[in-house]
Amino acid sequence: MPVRCAPRGAAPYDLSRVAGGVSCPHVAELRDDLARDADETRETHISWVFLMADSVYKVKKPVSLGFLDFSTLEKRREACEAEVELNARLAPDVYRGVVPVTLQGGVHTLGGDGETVDWAVHMRRLRDEDRADSLLEGDALTVAHVDRMATAVAEFHAGCREDEHTGRFGAPAAIAGNVRENFDQTHDAIRALLEPGAADEIEAWQLGFLERHAGLFLERVRRGRVRDGHGDLRLEHFYFEGDAVRVLDCIEFNERFRYADVVSDLAFLSMDLAWHGRVDLSERLLATYARETSDFDLYRLVDFYESYRGYVRGKVSTMLAADERAPAADRERAEREARRYFLLSLAMERRPLLAPTLVAIGGVIATGKSTLADHLGAALGAPAINTDRIRKHMLGARPTDRLYDGSWSGAYDPAFTERVYEEVRRCARVVVESGRPVILDASFRSAEMRLDARRLAEELGVPFRFLECRADPDVCRARLEVRDQQTTVSDGRLEIFDDFLAKWEPVVELAGGEHVEVDTEREMADILRDLRRHVPMWPDGLTE
Repeated sequence: MPVRCAPRGAAPYDLSRVAGGVSCPHVAELRDDLARDADETRETHISWVFLMADSVYKVKKPVSLGFLDFSTLEKRREACEAEVELNARLAPDVYRGVVPVTLQGGVHTLGGDGETVDWAVHMRRLRDEDRADSLLEGDALTVAHVDRMATAVAEFHAGCREDEHTGRFGAPAAIAGNVRENFDQTHDAIRALLEPGAADEIEAWQLGFLERHAGLFLERVRRGRVRDGHGDLRLEHFYFEGDAVRVLDCIEFNERFRYADVVSDLAFLSMDLAWHGRVDLSERLLATYARETSDFDLYRLVDFYESYRGYVRGKVSTMLAADERAPAADRERAEREARRYFLLSLAMERRPLLAPTLVAIGGVIATGKSTLADHLGAALGAPAINTDRIRKHMLGARPTDRLYDGSWSGAYDPAFTERVYEEVRRCARVVVESGRPVILDASFRSAEMRLDARRLAEELGVPFRFLECRADPDVCRARLEVRDQQTTVSDGRLEIFDDFLAKWEPVVELAGGEHVEVDTEREMADILRDLRRHVPMWPDGLTE
């Protein structure tokens, strides 16, 4: 049904001339009319959003800002259509289409007859209380929520376009162009908020990182990690409805902001969590995404991209802060936020709250290694590198594909198993060299496997702990009977349990402080409490 807006008199201020010299005389009347008929109106630097009872209409401002151009009616129509099409990838039941904004007899109408003077994106209204930033503000955003977000982004990225064209946007020169544009567009604004030396330091570090590590960026291109992603993954764009996670508002107006390394996409969200004071959840997001994608190399670049993304948000906030047409309270808030984003960008060389540590978790089949690794990862702020996932990734299989070739053959041939452990150690090195703790989740059935992990920790100069999971064999057998009816990552099963148990080498090669026995028949909360004596964790309750 068309939304009819009563004709109004002169606008309280003139919006017929906006950034870039764009002329659009109907905008003030349309904006004011819809604001009066809407439950609420929200404004960004590029659009007005009008919230009705069960619908949302978004009208793009007729602005030209260099990195986007909504200066003509046709360009705004194309942007609206692109927004609907691209966002169908992550929220297909939210975006209802594009409706014309018409003018007839002095009345603006959404979806009606008359002369088309603009276009609006029509969306289903979602509940604010289901939005991730609202949950966080109410201290209700949990590790489980963050895991769902990370998994949704990982699945999305797996299906995103990846080809030679998208790959060009991951090249160091292309990224440097975006970085320099940020600095050019904020040269005066950031120096009004930070000391000039601090602004110069951000610029020197980001450009210097690109130059020093050009090979890393090119390797990501070669591995197909540069994709047609979202471009604006922020907390306020994630909604939880039942079991579904819906993500709104991807970048539709500029390919070079959407075509990027997947870690650049993810870093927007991890940066946002850190900006809101939840570094623990930020690290959990990265860890879960890395686990789901087996992309632990993201840790080589994520600090750079978090710095870059923080600067982008600071730039956007300065635009609103400088908009004399915006309410004074909004401008003041934007200025405060811009300074905080720029300070976060400045903190590019991460100083972790927890010192890097290498924790290896091992034991016979079904002793609860992966369960402990998951809970300890949240408490430790560390990614867990699982041999079953790495093995299947190396073979091109899905994590839940069953590779049943016998105890020590096929995918579990000793020679291939050694290659798997080598890759696990390589990934662990990447994580630790980024300044973070890491967990290795494997059986570590032999003394040599455990000593290899210990030698890696020594080489990296970080503490080493081996947590040996233990449970009564009958308990393990019962767990395997249950697991056989479930879809899991592990290929451990009852028919190979006794053989595996017989080949387990007791732990006698490690020093007493390095080897910790863990009774996994106990409650997890009790296990984690006792493990605090052996490994550094987040403060109690921080990740609940």
